[in-house]
This record gives sequence, structure tokens and C-alpha cells, in this order.
Amino acid sequence: MMTSPPPQLRPDSPELADQAGEWRSAYVHIPFCARVCPYCDFAVVEGQENLIDRYVAALLAEVSMADDWDTLDAVFIGGGTPSQVSPALIGSILEALDAKFGLVGGVEVSMEANPEDITAESSRGYRTAGVNRLSMGVQSFDDIVLTALGRQHTGRQALQAIEDAHADFERLSIDLIYGDPTETEASWDRTLDSALAAGTDHISAYSLTVERGTPLSRAVAAGAPAPDDDVQADRWERAAERLSERMIRYEVSNYATADPCKYNLATWAQGEYVAFGLGAHGHRNGTRTRNVRRLDRYMETIEAGQPPIAGETVGSDWDRELERLMLGLRRTAGVVTGVGGRRLLERHPEFVDAGIIEHRDGRIVVVKPLLTDTVIREVLAVPAQE
Repeated sequence: MMTSPPPQLRPDSPELADQAGEWRSAYVHIPFCARVCPYCDFAVVEGQENLIDRYVAALLAEVSMADDWDTLDAVFIGGGTPSQVSPALIGSILEALDAKFGLVGGVEVSMEANPEDITAESSRGYRTAGVNRLSMGVQSFDDIVLTALGRQHTGRQALQAIEDAHADFERLSIDLIYGDPTETEASWDRTLDSALAAGTDHISAYSLTVERGTPLSRAVAAGAPAPDDDVQADRWERAAERLSERMIRYEVSNYATADPCKYNLATWAQGEYVAFGLGAHGHRNGTRTRNVRRLDRYMETIEAGQPPIAGETVGSDWDRELERLMLGLRRTAGVVTGVGGRRLLERHPEFVDAGIIEHRDGRIVVVKPLLTDTVIREVLAVPAQE
């Protein structure tokens, strides 16, 4: 007797959010960029493409020296710009992960890419290499905004790259950034129109943030206009209104038609993951590790036969409880209340009274997403004992 497959859970379902905590993942960092964006504070390098082969060799060696672990449910290749690396080298990284840990059937392999790197040929190459979710850093479809953000593609090029990728990827995501001072309300509306018309199954929309030490922060300190918080709130609300017409918001900034990004869900559920590459952060057995952030030191350390760990943090049980809340509250599904959640509710009944959070079915849910960071700040201040 044939049985029907279980119904697919919605991207914002509590069941899926909680299941994700059991998934095992890997993060792989590719630091190379043709040009570093002025707002970026990640571990990246510009104009050092001649080191790609050496870097990938070091990365493969790092994978081989890792402790044995479970098979992987999700792999995320981020950057930097992973699409600066050839499909063949991306394939070698996935083969190394499979040889070391194993990849479950139906593993999700996500890779970030820039539109100017994606053609019909390269798209096919990455898909053949084993990538099955492509996440494209579009940021905007407005050429004026793209120039201000330091991007190297045009809106037209982004649309062409999405069209080329559609031939190979059913799971295709685009990232957007809102709130640059050059952006107008009409410009943001046009970007949302283009994003929806492109027909991708996942859209992430993030506010432009001024991070310390970046060229953007230095420009703002010198008198350049900074992003306006009120304008950014308006942009978020407009995105939520428009994108929710066709998609389901499952986290403050992320929308999907059916399949949310498994790696993202796993990290927000406090799931464990191994991490490889420059500046990469991992999480296993209650310990969070971080790799060195200087490219030459990363490669030299591995070539000397040593792991490139720069430090680790072992949180207390209470630290992990607050972290669980902090991560989980970003999700539309919220988070199981737990001890920390009960103390938050006791300390801040005004959050419920004001309709900022709801406590229902054993979960805490932020129902005014723009105030998520406000709630999280109070979570981090909850003491272990009253």
C-alpha cells in the first residue's frame, strides 16, 4: 500500500524551526573579492586572485584535519565572493566535505554569488559541482544605488544573471540592501517590483549598516550622510508588505515561497556546525570557535600542519539559554519559552501589554519585528538568578 509523503511544513512553522536545531551543517568561507564593498566588515581580501589555488588547498587541508563528526544536512559557502572561485574548485571543496563527514541525501548546498560572475556557463558549472541553492548578492536593481554601494554590476546585469541561473537552480535566492541615502521610496519600490518579477523562491532584505572600521564608517565620520533609522523602518515595512504578497516571512529579513535556507534555520535554532576558511566561526559541543582573519597567517598555519583556530568561547548553561532566545526570537515562529523566556516575561510584562511580543502555545513570538533588537537587548540583560 502506497503512502503519501508527509506534508511540507511552511517556512514559518514552529515545527520546522525546532527541527532545524538537530541538523548538522558546515560553513565554508571564500574571502576573495574583485572589489570590497564599502559597507563590508567580513574577512575579505581584494585583488588577490593569484592566491585562490593556494587558499583552496589550505582549506581542503583544514577539512582533512577536522575531528570526525555527523553527516551534514546543509553546507553554506559564503564570503567574500565564492563565485570568484571556479566551479571545479568549489566541487573539490564539496568532495572533501563528503569524504570527511558525508552528505545526507537531499543535502542543501548554498553558495553566494555576485551577478557579474553568473553566466549560463558558470551557472551550469556550479550546479554540476554540487551547489543546489544559489544566493545572489543583487542588493538593488537601481544603478544609482548600486554605484553608491560599490557594486560592480548593473540592474540589467542582475536580471540577466537571475535568468541564466533559473535554468539550473530551482532554489534561487537574491539579497537586497535598503536604506542607502541615495535610495528613494520610488527606487525601493522598483527594486521590489523587479525582485518579485524575477521569480526567485527566496529573498533576503537587509538594512544598510555602518560597521566600525569600514570605508563607509570613515566616510560618515567625515561628514557623508548616514542611513536614516526612520527611513529604514519605512523601507522594511514596505518590503514586508510587498514580499508577503507572494512569499512567507520566516525571519526578520528573510522570505521564502516554500523552502527556507536550511543553514540559516539551523543557526537560528542554535544548531551545531563546523566552519572552514579565513575568519570562519564554528559551533560544536557548546563551544564557539573562530579562525584567524589574516590571509597569509591562515594559509601558513595550515601549511605548518596546525589548525587555524584563533580562539574559542565556552558559554555557561545560562549563556547558552540567553543565546537560544536571542537567536530564536528573530524567527517568525518565535522560540520555546524556557526558563530564560519566563524570566524575560516576568521582567518585562510591558512587552506583552504593548503588543510587542506574544506568549502563546509555550512560545514567545515577536509580533512587531522592527522591535526585535530592542527585545534581544533586554534578553541579554536577564540575570541567571533574580
